[in-house]
Amino acid sequence: MKRSLLHHLNESLGARFVPFGGWEMPLQYESVLGEHRAVRSAAGVFDVSHLGRFALSGPGSHVAIQRRLCNDIERIEPGRCQYTMILNSDGGIIDDLIVWWWAEHDFWLMPNAANHERVMEAFGKEPDCEVIDLQTDTVFLALQGPKASNLISQIVGEAPGRFRNRRVDWDGSVISMAGTGYTGEDGAEICVDPETGARLMRALIEADATPCGLGSRDTLRLEAGLALWGEDIDETSTPYEAGLGFAVSLDHPFVGRDRLVGQKAGGVERRLTGFVLEDRGIPRHGHEVRASGGGVGAVTSGNLSPMLDRGIGLAYLSPPPQPDETLEVDIRGRWVPARIAKPPFHQS
Repeated sequence: MKRSLLHHLNESLGARFVPFGGWEMPLQYESVLGEHRAVRSAAGVFDVSHLGRFALSGPGSHVAIQRRLCNDIERIEPGRCQYTMILNSDGGIIDDLIVWWWAEHDFWLMPNAANHERVMEAFGKEPDCEVIDLQTDTVFLALQGPKASNLISQIVGEAPGRFRNRRVDWDGSVISMAGTGYTGEDGAEICVDPETGARLMRALIEADATPCGLGSRDTLRLEAGLALWGEDIDETSTPYEAGLGFAVSLDHPFVGRDRLVGQKAGGVERRLTGFVLEDRGIPRHGHEVRASGGGVGAVTSGNLSPMLDRGIGLAYLSPPPQPDETLEVDIRGRWVPARIAKPPFHQS
């Protein structure tokens, strides 16, 4: 099992570890609830070195991104980031990822941990492309929360804007960072060498960032309504079914486009729908859901929202319900009423 290059630092901070996607990673340091609330109110720092990351360069890199990914890189420019997806020929989501665009033929791609090798291999097969694995000799930190930008500016001199990427010199070391994250809060994701990463993580904690694990990262992303690959999205779901049409551009050819053209014109037979329970209960993956208009489905992600103190979740429903319909979730044999809610749930 792989370990983060910051494993010993995490141990010294009191982390409790769990296996995740072939890695041994921090689940929590003190408490999931405390870490969740720290990110919502101030700032939390995560070691997310398990996440995929690789450099893509060469004269064919731009063409490869356009052919392989469903968003249009021409919507942005160097110095910016883009959320996008790599699809199979039937429009199913092989992975969702972020592209950091540095220069004309210089990109970084950030796939999910489980799909790092597969996505990197796919781009490695593209003509006139060079791929370099960044996961093996770097660490990846995420600083998240309303005070995150001020904190990173205080320590390294500047913070990246939202969906912008920057490189800065910090005491002789290069810090590569982007204004992205997976919590629904302001912040930055930071890629550095292990020694610099350890110094930076200590500096952030000394400046009052709370060390946070994967437990709070999951409750934060669900509360923000962000899809998790392998739970809410996978190769059987398309971007339009998952409510991710904003990251699709049909103006250029890409793998899986034909299926999406049909769904764009004719609609989808099911849709990922957010909900908040009206009564006590905690929805879990696989719980049955039914809508007042006749739609049925199952929970893909569910948990208790620490900020609402209510159960929240995502579920595919077929046919897609209307906004004024009501829902019920089967929790241990009891049908619990719920309302359709548009994420982020803690702001609805």
